[in-house]
Amino acid sequence: GKNYANAPDDYVYAYGLDHNWRDSFDNTVPDPVDLYLARVHRTSVMDENAWQYMSGTDASGNPVWSTDIARRQPVLHDDRRIYQNVITAGRARDMTVLGQGGVVYNKPLNRYIYTSWTEYTFEFYESPTPWGPWKHFATKDFGGYPWTQTKHGGYATTIPSKYISADGKSMWLQSNVCPCGGGYPAGDHWAYTFSLRKLSLEPRRDTTPGNAADPARNLAREPGTVPVQRATHFGKDSFYADGNRDQSEDDWNDERKDASWWGYTWPRQYMMNKVTYTTGDMFADGGWFAGDLRVQVRRDNRWVDVSGQRVGPDYPYGSSAGPHRTYTFCFDPTAGDGVRIIGRPGGEKTFTSIAELEVHYGDAGGLMLGGSPTDVTGDGKDDIVTFTRGTAAEVYAAPSDGTAFTGGGKWNDHFAPAGETPLTGDFNGDDKDDAITFTQGATADVYVAPSTGTSFGAGEKWSDHFAPGGEAPAVGDFDGDGTDDIVTFTQDDTADVYVSLSSGKSFATGGKWHDHFAPRGEFPAVGDVNGDTKDDIITFTKGTEAAVYVAFSDGTSFGPARKVLTGFSPGAELPRVGDFDGDSRDDIASFTADAAAEVRVALSDGEGFVTKGVWHDAFSGPGAFPYVGDFDEDGRDDVVSFDHNPGADVHVALSSGTAFGESKKWNEFFGTPGETSL
Repeated sequence: GKNYANAPDDYVYAYGLDHNWRDSFDNTVPDPVDLYLARVHRTSVMDENAWQYMSGTDASGNPVWSTDIARRQPVLHDDRRIYQNVITAGRARDMTVLGQGGVVYNKPLNRYIYTSWTEYTFEFYESPTPWGPWKHFATKDFGGYPWTQTKHGGYATTIPSKYISADGKSMWLQSNVCPCGGGYPAGDHWAYTFSLRKLSLEPRRDTTPGNAADPARNLAREPGTVPVQRATHFGKDSFYADGNRDQSEDDWNDERKDASWWGYTWPRQYMMNKVTYTTGDMFADGGWFAGDLRVQVRRDNRWVDVSGQRVGPDYPYGSSAGPHRTYTFCFDPTAGDGVRIIGRPGGEKTFTSIAELEVHYGDAGGLMLGGSPTDVTGDGKDDIVTFTRGTAAEVYAAPSDGTAFTGGGKWNDHFAPAGETPLTGDFNGDDKDDAITFTQGATADVYVAPSTGTSFGAGEKWSDHFAPGGEAPAVGDFDGDGTDDIVTFTQDDTADVYVSLSSGKSFATGGKWHDHFAPRGEFPAVGDVNGDTKDDIITFTKGTEAAVYVAFSDGTSFGPARKVLTGFSPGAELPRVGDFDGDSRDDIASFTADAAAEVRVALSDGEGFVTKGVWHDAFSGPGAFPYVGDFDEDGRDDVVSFDHNPGADVHVALSSGTAFGESKKWNEFFGTPGETSL
C-alpha cells in the first residue's frame, strides 16, 4: 500500500526464479521449479550488500537469513508439468508451472498470494507468511494458442494491492497479452495489451452441512459458488449455472487430455445426492465423454468418488450422447464443499461440452443400497467389509469380537471394480457370508467370492444375466431354505421385481416375482417382516407421504403390495432394515443423516410397522454411511456408521431392544473415501 500502509514489517521482500523467467520451451536452460525469497530493510533497497536471502528454517520453523546468495533455499517447490501432450505440432508443451508473476499481501485475509503464468494457465498460491508454507489453491486454464479471446492470459501476472477490496475478497488480476501468441487484437498492431480480470476469493471455512432436503434448491446457485473445470474454450464458465440449456461451453484447449471435469466449489459444505448434466454442442472431433464418467465430491481438500452412483438414461460414451441432452446422476447422500462430474474426454481433440450442471439434495438418490448381512467369519457376529473399487478393486474385512472390529486385513485382491455393485450374503449355506458383485451394465453378470472364514476366494460367475444397468439389486433368503438369493428391482415404468434362487453353487434363471413394486424414486429393501424365515420386500416411497409398503414372500412369489405406514423416512433420509428388538421379525430404521443425526425406528408387529420414535439423537451425521448388523451376537441388530473421510473411523451403537446405546468407536481406520463399506 501507499507509504507501506499495509506492510506487516519494515522489510521489502523480493522473489525470484533461477535460470529463466518461465519454462524455456526447448530446455535451453533448466526449467524453474523453485521460488526464492530475499529481503532488505526498506531504507536500504539500493544497497546490494544489505540484501538477505532465505536460507531455510531453524528447529522452531523460523526463517534463517543469509547475505550469501549461494546459501539460498526455495520457499516454494512445485515440479508439476502441464500440457505434456499438445495436439498442434510445434507449439509449447510439457511446461513447468512456476513463472513470471508477482506476490501481493492481502491484509484483510492476512495472506500472501503468488500469481504465476505458464503460457496456458494461471497458477495461484497462498501463504500466511512471505516464506511459507506456500500452498497451491487454484489453476485457471485459458487454453492454447491462438490468443484471440479476452479469456487469454499473458505476461506480468500480478494483483495490484491498491485495488484489493476492504474485505480482501475482491481484486483485479492484470496480465498482458502479447500478439505473438496469435495476434490480439487480430494482428492490428504489435503491442502488449493491458488486461484486467475480476478475481474473487472466498476463504474456506470448516462447516457442518445445514441444508435440509429440498428437491427444488439448486446448489449451483448458492452464494459463493465457484465453477471449476479443466479448461474453458470461450471463457464462459457462468454458462452452466444460468438455467439456459441452449448455450454451450467446452474444454477444447489444444491438449490431448486424459480427464475432463465440470463442477463447483463452495466456501462451506453442503449435503447432496443428485447432479443433473446437460451436454453442450457436439462436434466431429469431440464434445463427449469417452469413458469412466462419474461424480466426485471434495471432502477435506480431496476429490473422491461418490458411492451408489447410477445414471439415467445410460450415458453412451460417444457422440450419440447428443447435443443438449440431459443425464441425471443419483448417488448416496454425501457432504462436501465441492462437486464435479469427471471422465475421459472423447474425440480426436479430446474435449467435452456442457450447457448446464445442477446440484440437488432431495428425495432418495443413489443405488438404494440398503446393506446386507456381513458375518464373514461365521461366528454369529456381523463383521465389516469394504470394497476399494477403482482399478485395484481390493476387498478388506475386519471381524467383530463383540466390542470392536479388530484384525482387519485384505480378504481378496481383485473383486468388484468401479462400476459394479458389491454386497454380501451366505449363498452356499455354510453360515459364512460371501462377497457378491453385480457387474450391471449390458453384461449383467453376477460373481460370488465364497468366504473361507479368513478370506474371500476367487470370484466365480454364478449368473450371466441379472440386474442390468439402472436396476437395484439386493440380497435375501426369499424361499427360506437357509441360503441367500438375489433380487432386482427394475425401478422403471414397469417396476418389475425379479428373483434368482441360489442352489448353493449358482443362481437359477431369474423369474418375475412381482409386476409392480418400488418404481423409480422409491427406496427398495429386503427383510423378514412377518418372521416366517422367508425374506419379504419393502419399499419407502420418500416424497411428501413417505409411505412404507410391504409385499410378503410365499417362497415362489411376492404377494400384493400393502401400505403399512406413512410419514417414515421422508426426503433424503436413509432407511435400513434389521431386527432391532430381537423378536425374529425385521423392523425398519431411518437415519436423518444431517446435522441432527437422529435415528428413528418402527418395529414390526408381523403385519406392518409401529413407530417407536427416536432411538438415537446423535449417530451417523452428514456424509457418514450407516448400516445395521448384530455385532455383539445378542440376537438384536445394532447400527454401524462409516465416516468415509480420511480419518475413516467406524462407530457402533448397540441395541438394547428399546433404544440404541452410546456411540462408540469400534475401528479407527476402515472404509476410506470412495470405498463401498458394509
